[in-house]
Amino acid sequence: MTEQTETNGAAPARAFSLQRIYVKDLSFETPSSPAVFQQEWKPETQMNLSTQTSHLGGESFEVVLTVTLTTKVADTTAYLVEVQQAGIFGIRDFPEQELAPLLGSYCPSILFPYAREAVSDLIIRGSFPQLLLTPVNFDALFEQHVRDQAARQAAGTKAAS
Repeated sequence: MTEQTETNGAAPARAFSLQRIYVKDLSFETPSSPAVFQQEWKPETQMNLSTQTSHLGGESFEVVLTVTLTTKVADTTAYLVEVQQAGIFGIRDFPEQELAPLLGSYCPSILFPYAREAVSDLIIRGSFPQLLLTPVNFDALFEQHVRDQAARQAAGTKAAS
């Protein structure tokens, strides 16, 4: 996606580009194998998502989406998967109020399908039934993060008074 506007015949001011997508780190553990393969397969899976953003200088930003899955059968951990899917994005001339949602919501939504595929492949290679992660509404997660951050700041202001 590239958004551009022209002012007085000048070169386009705003730009967004995807420069690179890559796996930054991945891990797959089966701490209870081979015993877990002999149990009845009634898994419970917990998923955690997080993002980190780094300004690389100039117009380049790195966004890292971390997906962590823990799947248990009874009280036994069947597997633990962690994928850090990263991307380098070129972002030019976006106002600060638009930059935060771009990095906190739009970029992770671009990375998620790649992380989803990596998670699924690792689980299958571990000889477990396929698991497809459901789509994630990163806009809603980002809005919730902003509300939580504002509430923490308000609570901190009241505590300081």
